[in-house]
Formats: sequence, structure tokens, C-alpha cells
Amino acid sequence: MRDPYQVLGVSKSASEADIKRAFRKLAKQYHPDQNANDKSAQQKFSEVNQAYEIVGDKTKRAQFDRGEIDAEGKQRFQGFEGFGGAGGAGRGSGWGGFRQAGGGGAGSGGFDDILNEIFGGFGGARTKGAGAGMGGAGMGAGAGTGTRARPQRGEDVNVTARVTLKDYAHDGKARVTLPNGKTLNVTVPPGTQSGDQIRLKGQGNPGAHGAPAGDARVTIQFASHPHFTPEGSNLRLNLPITLYEAALGGKVRVPTLDNAVELTIPANSSGGRTLRLKGKGLPTKGGGHGDLMVTLRIVLPEGGDADLEALMRVWQSTKPYNPRSGME
Repeated sequence: MRDPYQVLGVSKSASEADIKRAFRKLAKQYHPDQNANDKSAQQKFSEVNQAYEIVGDKTKRAQFDRGEIDAEGKQRFQGFEGFGGAGGAGRGSGWGGFRQAGGGGAGSGGFDDILNEIFGGFGGARTKGAGAGMGGAGMGAGAGTGTRARPQRGEDVNVTARVTLKDYAHDGKARVTLPNGKTLNVTVPPGTQSGDQIRLKGQGNPGAHGAPAGDARVTIQFASHPHFTPEGSNLRLNLPITLYEAALGGKVRVPTLDNAVELTIPANSSGGRTLRLKGKGLPTKGGGHGDLMVTLRIVLPEGGDADLEALMRVWQSTKPYNPRSGME
């Protein structure tokens, strides 16, 4: 893993706003949705996310700047400071300067862990007091209290998945791209509304020291449709009709998420009247589907019509009526 500052193209003195701005630019540039067949871009996207995990977090950035963690967020060990030199009282010579980052001298569990890691299970170094172990080198007395690296659950990640109404209604699947570049097909439960979240266990950032990974919280967003608007599990459709269809009634073809169907418009239907097509909406929690609510919208001929205008003048003088009575 490269230096996260170099990955994001910012200096170590960059502000939080500069870092966030650089991350957004690179994440957008290398996002898998825009580079579906470019493995190099997907690798760069993963690298950018990992870099931002470090320098985009105040605590981790400070730890990295102090040299306590590496570019992958793993804890670094501060190594040999010289034999017999910088150790505290009672450490003696030989191993006195060898310590784990963050404290913990000879005789502590952290020191044993380091020995086991370096020397392959050299367990005889576990001291029992001053002058014990390592040939009586005096490693126990006065040594600091060591701390073992504790397992830490990985952080959760947040992603947004856009799904079309047709895909949701037919197979209930959404395509999700995680920050690490991994792509999944996620089942969207019946009854889901735009803005609802789905939790994917163990699909977040990896844990530390054997701890489980975090989760991925997926926010479902329905893609806009040219005809339909979701209203819970129902769909709303504004249907244009002619003046004579409104006055005389008749059958018209109406689009649905499946195929077009015939809808009977009752005679003398006013604009704004809503008709219901059962089962033509979105999946519901209890099984089945919601309804398609069809709202009629009367549309006059484009450019006007002289005969229609003449007829309306006759009506205006001989058959006047007030559809707004009672509104004042």
C-alpha cells in the first residue's frame, strides 16, 4: 500500500476539506460503475478508498503521522532501541531496549507476543520476576504493564444502490458496488421504499487482529421513471385523454411495468379523476403487488380548433355551469 497522501495527491499539511475533495474526485473518476471493464481502475478505486480510510479519519491520520500505524491501518512495532540502553529500572542488559509500541516491557504479555512472532514460538522468555528467564537478565522488575493488541471489529461502510422500478417489481434484485470494488447482487425485500436500508453482514471493512469485518449499509434509491411515481407499494400514473374520451367514455391503452392493458374510462369523467388497476403496482410485504392509480388529465388539441371554439361559445351562452362553486 502506497503512502495515502500520495495516493490522494495531497500534502501532509492538507486540510480535511482538501482531503475530502481529493477523495471525491478520485472516487468518481475510478468508480466501478464508470469503469466496468477496467480492472486497473477498480484497483485504483480500492486504493483510493483505503487511503481515505486512513487520512480521512482524524484519529487514524494522527496515528499514521506519528508512525503508529502503516498505510493499511495496521499497528506498527517500534523496534530495537539498542541493547541495554533505554530500558527502565530492573530490565538489565541484553534485551532492555526491546519494547512494543505503546508500552509494555519485559515480563509482560506484549513482550512475549513479540518474541513469539520474531523467533517462532520461543516461549521460554516468560519471566517470573526479577532475575528470572533469559539467563537471569533481570527483565521482570520495574517493567511497564504490557497491553496485548485487542481485536477490533471492522468499520461499517455506506453505499447507495439505484434500482429501476421494473427490476424491483420483476426479480427484486439490485446491483451493489462496495467501496473495495466488490460487486454483489442484493435481494431487495418486498415492501421496500426508496431510502430504505439493507444491512449486509460482514461486507464492510476488515477487522483487526482476528475480529470480524464490519457491515455494509446499502441505501436503496429507485431510479426515476418517465411515467410512474411510487407511492408506498402503489404506483401513480397521470394519463392524458382527449376531451371526447372524457365526455363519451371508452377503452384506452395504459402502460404498466409489465405490458400495456386496457382501461375503461367512464363517460362524463372529469380531469383529475383517479381509476385503479389492481395488482399493477410494486411488491408488498404480505405478498402480491400494490395497485396502479391512474389519474385522468384532459388534453385539448394542439394549436386550437375553430369548430371546438365555436361549440364552446354556444355552450358558454346556452349551458353555463360553474365547477368551482363552493370554493369561495
